[in-house]
Amino acid sequence: MPSKVSCLYLLTVVCWASALWYLSGSRPSTTYVGQINFTPRKPLPRLSKNDSFSNIRTRTLNPHNFKFLINEPNKCESTTPFLVLLISTNHKEFDARQAIRETWGDENTFGDIRILTLFLLGYSPEPVLNQMVEQESQIFHDIIVEDFVDSYHNLTLKTLMGMRWVSSFCPNAEYVMKTDSDIFVNMDNLVFNLLRPNSKPRRRFFTGHVINGGPIRDVHSKWFMPRELYPDTRYPPFCSGTGYVFSGDIAELIYKTSLHTRLLHLEDVYVGLCLRKLGIQPFQNSGFNHWKMSYSLCRYRKVLTVHQISPEEILRIWNDMSNKKHLKC
Repeated sequence: MPSKVSCLYLLTVVCWASALWYLSGSRPSTTYVGQINFTPRKPLPRLSKNDSFSNIRTRTLNPHNFKFLINEPNKCESTTPFLVLLISTNHKEFDARQAIRETWGDENTFGDIRILTLFLLGYSPEPVLNQMVEQESQIFHDIIVEDFVDSYHNLTLKTLMGMRWVSSFCPNAEYVMKTDSDIFVNMDNLVFNLLRPNSKPRRRFFTGHVINGGPIRDVHSKWFMPRELYPDTRYPPFCSGTGYVFSGDIAELIYKTSLHTRLLHLEDVYVGLCLRKLGIQPFQNSGFNHWKMSYSLCRYRKVLTVHQISPEEILRIWNDMSNKKHLKC
């Protein structure tokens, strides 16, 4: 006889399919009028002529005054995790979340080495999507949501929500990884080769695919940065937002630094700005790939992350690598 959880899961899959079919039709957009009440953020006050430089430095520029709509505050109460996985996703990516739960995001993969998986979302203007995510959360208890609009330009808010959650509810986690839902993560390499559970935990540690570049001024570019928002010609070194890993103490440092750092919509650049203020240099690691790689067992055994991987590919790659661990390259 099927378990209650499996029945709820099947119901969720059916409901998600129905919801996505419903949203795919041509119809006017709706305004959410349910339990979520979104209040637009007030514009920051203009500086007066009497404001001193020291006052400007200490003023809260980015208060992050958002509320949790869905939270899992007790996930770290029983055992402190070795690694927290913060996965940026959106409402329609149920298939990706489920593929991750069944593969590299499975919290029970390493037995005594506690892994904690959380999916990060804002709220959707489509009420049906918010309701579906809430039902999904009631089954899996691995979703956190704040009341900012879920959009590409709010990815920075999504990451700061994750930093806030770790610093508030899981401050003793040894390591944290922030990544995206279209990423394949080689957990064996990440846990045993990079982080090494039996070694002394590192502090002020931050690593990923380090990028040294400057702002793109082309208004048609996805990564366009206006001069008014960022006048400098170079960014500080930053890790690609597709995947980076840091020691647990950095979550609180970045979150608190962000409160006094002007918000930028480019999440990975913004985290790099916070790191520069903290005097923390990100370390380059060639195992983090922020592009797609064609699958090869031996090739994927050497990497930490691969970008642009579909849910179907995640499942297929994970199963192939798991079933062929005995093969040599």
